[in-house]
Amino acid sequence: MINAKIIQLFVLQFIFFVACAPLLGSCLQTNIISSSSFIKDPDTIVSRRNIFKLGFFTPENTINRYLGIFYSFSNETVVWVANRDTPLQDSSNTVTISEDGNLVLIDGKNQTVWSTNATTSPMNTIVQLQDSGNLVLQDNATGTIIWESFSDPTDVFLPTMKVFDNITTGKKTLFSSWKNGSDPAVGSFTMGIEALNIPQNFIWKNGRPYWRSGPWNGKMYLGIQDMLHPYIQLITLVNNSAGVIYFTTTDQVTFIMQLTLNSSGSYVQTVWDDQRKIWDTVWLAPETECDVYGTCGLFGSCNSQDSPICSCLRGFEPVNKEEWGSGNWTSGDGFLRLPFMKVPDFAEQFPSRQEDECRNRCLRNCSCIAYAYDSNIGCMFWSGSLIDIQRFAFVGYDLYIRVSASELDSHKDKKLFIIIPVVAAFFCTCIFAFIAWCWIAKRKGKKTKDKKIFEAGQTFSLDSTTIVLKDEPQKFNIEKLSIFTFETLANATDQFCANNLLGKGGFGSVYMGKLRNMKEIAVKRLSTIYGQGMEEFMNEMIVISKLQHQNLVKLLGCCEEKEEKMLIYEYMPNKSLDICLFDPTHPSRNILDWTKRFSIIEGIGRGLLYLHRDSRLKIIHRDLKPSNVLLDEDWNPKISDFGMARIFGGNQDHANTTRVMGTYGYMAPEYAMEGRFSEKSDVYSFGVLMLEIVKGKKNAHYYNQEWSLSFLGCAWKLWSEGNGLNFADETIVDLNLEEEIVRCIQIALLCVQEFPKNRPTIQTVLSMLSCEIVDLPAPEQPIFAEKWNDSHGGSTQSSNQVGLSNNEFTITVLEGR
Repeated sequence: MINAKIIQLFVLQFIFFVACAPLLGSCLQTNIISSSSFIKDPDTIVSRRNIFKLGFFTPENTINRYLGIFYSFSNETVVWVANRDTPLQDSSNTVTISEDGNLVLIDGKNQTVWSTNATTSPMNTIVQLQDSGNLVLQDNATGTIIWESFSDPTDVFLPTMKVFDNITTGKKTLFSSWKNGSDPAVGSFTMGIEALNIPQNFIWKNGRPYWRSGPWNGKMYLGIQDMLHPYIQLITLVNNSAGVIYFTTTDQVTFIMQLTLNSSGSYVQTVWDDQRKIWDTVWLAPETECDVYGTCGLFGSCNSQDSPICSCLRGFEPVNKEEWGSGNWTSGDGFLRLPFMKVPDFAEQFPSRQEDECRNRCLRNCSCIAYAYDSNIGCMFWSGSLIDIQRFAFVGYDLYIRVSASELDSHKDKKLFIIIPVVAAFFCTCIFAFIAWCWIAKRKGKKTKDKKIFEAGQTFSLDSTTIVLKDEPQKFNIEKLSIFTFETLANATDQFCANNLLGKGGFGSVYMGKLRNMKEIAVKRLSTIYGQGMEEFMNEMIVISKLQHQNLVKLLGCCEEKEEKMLIYEYMPNKSLDICLFDPTHPSRNILDWTKRFSIIEGIGRGLLYLHRDSRLKIIHRDLKPSNVLLDEDWNPKISDFGMARIFGGNQDHANTTRVMGTYGYMAPEYAMEGRFSEKSDVYSFGVLMLEIVKGKKNAHYYNQEWSLSFLGCAWKLWSEGNGLNFADETIVDLNLEEEIVRCIQIALLCVQEFPKNRPTIQTVLSMLSCEIVDLPAPEQPIFAEKWNDSHGGSTQSSNQVGLSNNEFTITVLEGR
């Protein structure tokens, strides 16, 4: 009886083994590839503790396949790519060990796409994926490592990885960024160590310095403000005294951490939050404009807290120019102390335990123009040009700049000559200002109108200033913004040349500009014709200066001179959504496939969720439309134009206004007719926007003559009859995508229902889009199913003040009933 059971069990195990033999890659969990095994797309091998996987992946918005290493719990987070410059076109690919002992990637045509190319490889090798994320090719007999992915990284630094610079051989480990978010090919940025003289970390852009860490003093980098941050302190640099220097992490890393060199040139440190299942950014560099290498040029000091941020170092033109020209620096010279500095690049080191010795050696050396001292490094000297100097707030080192003694003395005298007249002028100005104020107050009483003209280089902050915003006075704090002069912006836009015009709206024009430091900007020049004045200008600054989100456009500064009011934003190379979506001749029209369109819908939704629920302020946008959605270089959407936005109090969920402001076709019924607005008003606009993205046509220009239906009515009719796919843009129609496209149309129709209580919140909309909510309710027929024309109530212009934009009506004033 027992023997029969044993035989039966043996037979079942044998049958199972035979059945799984052709599919070992998917049937067995292993971290090893041997000469007798392989993995075939889409199979993977997994590290011992199930932290990393080696397998195939497809980046977002592409169809290409790559072999890479990624996290088991976050498959989209790729840490290493094998064939980054030679993408695969299909899924018929295999990874195995070749006859010469190398790990190879073979495509469907049996061609070798990528190989470890270890020339000394023995025949008997295995490949192992370790829990550190390191892929190791080793001799199976001796365990000797022949090749490892840690020595050939892509864009991610992982704990325990060692990034080398071998001074003896000249070989160094370099990270290289992806070309963009969808292309792992080698990008413009590289990162590594420059170990000659005093070791430093560098990011290079196309081979030129872009950022540097400052010298390593044995404990920390002298040029990183956040070096005392606990996550940054885990990074250390080791000199093995054999010409090899490398940076790595300490053994204290007990959490999942990575540092990524992204396609924009930022070095970003992230930590995995297992509860929220997201990566938290804990540090990045460069963080400010001053962190970019040499922003202020030779002998310039950068301070991100100042405006302008650059200033020249003082003391390089002595009173006695003949003495300076003859090379006599020792007679009467002194040093100007600059505290809290990131020391310049190209330092020469001299070991010393006394700071005075640094001073004396610099004085004795005719070519020495500056020095600094660190107890671990010793003396640092500079004899050439001083570049990449930055002033920090509370950290940094004393930098001593060599100047003539006469310059130092004269500076003290100059202070007296400057301070006394300034103080006297200040008191005189106050007296005259008081007299003038009294005279004006008598003539105008309490009715005043304040206007402030800003000068170049200033920053401003209005603390608890009462400003009338649309309907009632409220108090807000404006964060510090950079102030630009009209002349600066006129030069940046080539005197607002038509060739730089990005677009026009009811409230003005937007121009592309380029500042003197080559930074590209977008300048919104507000028009005085259609009535947008100080209220909207201040409203947009107040609202957007407090917002920071990847799906909201970033405000860089403003300009307010005489009648000119301008706002300066980050430049979006792909312009606005309406241009890409509605212009059939625009080249990007064909790029917007369904994957990109769905990503744009989700991005706009995330931006709205931040405004409604996650930001410090609860904000209703009130003018959400395609022209107010900008697209960055990776087609990520960013909501813009907050001139009509309203800030809600903590428990406030709706408000009324007698001044309806928005754009025809996007306004919710309760807002257009009664002046009532809430989060659900923005949800309505978002629903219209979703349908426009699906259809590829503007709602205000669409009318079905056969059915006498408007844009919304046509969408509802086709969906309710089970023909939703017929509503979609012909360029994205695909039977394989029908379910997802029709689902989006249904969600949009839920958003444009007549009554606000029936519309979902934006949080619920995002859950529907991500299929967290599977079953969707049936939407009701939209209230504006029939086209508004002369036979349906007449023209809106008879009772409204209307401002025309390029291709749509922008209602600026409407008395609510």
